Amino acid sequence: MAYGGLLDFLREQQPAYATTLVQTRLLPLYKLSVSVPYLVATANWVLGELASCLPEEMSADVYTSLLKALVMPDNRDISCYPVRVSAAAAIVGLLDNDYPPPEWLPLLQVVIGRIGNNEEESSILFHLLSSVVEAGHENVVVHIPYIVSTLVVGISKCIPTDLEPWPQMVEKGFEALAAIDQSWESFTAEQSEENASSEKWVSSQATIGRAFSSLLQQAWLALAHHLGREDEVLPPSSCLDYASTLLRSIMLSVTESNAILELKVSKLLLVWADLIANWHAWEESEDMSIFECIKEAVSLHKKHGLKNFIGGQMPSPPAPPVPQPSIIQGIGSFISEAALHYPSAMWKICSCIHILLHAPIYSSETEGVKQSLAVAFCQATYTRFREIKSKPGPLWKPLLLAISSCYLCCPEVVEGILEKDGDGGFQTWMSALGSVSSSSFKPGLPTESEIKLIVLALAKVVERVVVVGKSSGALLRECFTSLMEASIRWKELREEEEAGGEEETEDDDEIEDDDDDDDDVRFELASFLFIVKFQDSSFKSSLHFWTAY
Repeated sequence: MAYGGLLDFLREQQPAYATTLVQTRLLPLYKLSVSVPYLVATANWVLGELASCLPEEMSADVYTSLLKALVMPDNRDISCYPVRVSAAAAIVGLLDNDYPPPEWLPLLQVVIGRIGNNEEESSILFHLLSSVVEAGHENVVVHIPYIVSTLVVGISKCIPTDLEPWPQMVEKGFEALAAIDQSWESFTAEQSEENASSEKWVSSQATIGRAFSSLLQQAWLALAHHLGREDEVLPPSSCLDYASTLLRSIMLSVTESNAILELKVSKLLLVWADLIANWHAWEESEDMSIFECIKEAVSLHKKHGLKNFIGGQMPSPPAPPVPQPSIIQGIGSFISEAALHYPSAMWKICSCIHILLHAPIYSSETEGVKQSLAVAFCQATYTRFREIKSKPGPLWKPLLLAISSCYLCCPEVVEGILEKDGDGGFQTWMSALGSVSSSSFKPGLPTESEIKLIVLALAKVVERVVVVGKSSGALLRECFTSLMEASIRWKELREEEEAGGEEETEDDDEIEDDDDDDDDVRFELASFLFIVKFQDSSFKSSLHFWTAY
């Protein structure tokens, strides 16, 4: 209590004042032959509070004392739990105040070695470990493969072999692993491309991927195998956000097709897709890793091809010959529900819709899967748009762009969904799409990739109106005008980019661009201009302007 009352005073004094106090009054307590646990616990707390006053030359003595306290065993009938907990808190305080240890590996080894001995203490140690990795950064990142591999062994032993919820030890372990993986990814992103692709870093990423795969197999696949119901049992959805981070890291470690089989990526993705398909515990920030995992899964499928990604697996007899849900169908269920209940993630939802519909290559046998996804996405996004269509706002653009992505896939089906209630939904969508592409739209101007999607969708509308005789000339004129304005805006954006001569960093949530998008846009424009020219003479004046442009 006396030290606590003097803390403010000590912080105001010269560093030498605190140094003398620590050397003569605190550190000797750790060297007593008969320790007094509660006195040592108080000393731990004082060291943590004096972190901003301690000189660098005392670092070795301070950390040696705190590590000794961190592993102090219980003394007969006296629990040393307060000593160990206060030591962990003191080390976190030192790290938060940029007071690092002279060597990081001994600290890591002590912390990792203590995890698993006691569930309550393990939760605190996981937090300490995350702080050490974050503070150590480049000094610790080289040890991350060792940290991950060691932790996975201990966490795997604590995963239940039944459908009971995971214990706190496992949940905190997944949280710590996700934080450590993010530190690893942040550091590797800062490295030059040459260093990041070196044999050392590739090998380290592979080690991390194998460890995470082993953990998720134990958590997801071993449970169903243990119960003898591999196609019927879903594991608990505990830590789904952190597990998504680990699954994404596994996919990032894949450099060759044979690694997909070795790491059981397809099987893990199938379980994960089933879990997110039944996920309803929406959180504002905690589910972001799921969207990132979706994008990585699509990217991996494009590179190497994933089993059961688009088409589901047929069950073994005597089960009915009905294919099981595929990976993309489970993802689609999650995205459809998210569009209805997760407004803060609407841009990520829009981006995922576009990727899921246009990135994979659908065969004639799986075209029905693509159409069912487009139907589900369109129904969800249009339902949400109808709720807010009376007042333009930030959600307008992602919702309208998502519907546009669906329309480019299945125009007839989407038209049927929009016109289902007979309230002019198709024209409402088309008019709103023209509004968001204009410079007067308040929530913000569209980016180049967004304007391209708008141009393609409006060109498809014009083609449908003219060729199919979808509607009146008024609708055609309105759509054609919106298309011209959007195309001019697209041209202006390109000119601004070329004039600036600088590369713009696009937002992660923006709709992803393919290299061939410009050619697609020009082809669509040329196609519908030919159609209009020969089928509707009332647009000659507009066409004269357009041809000049």
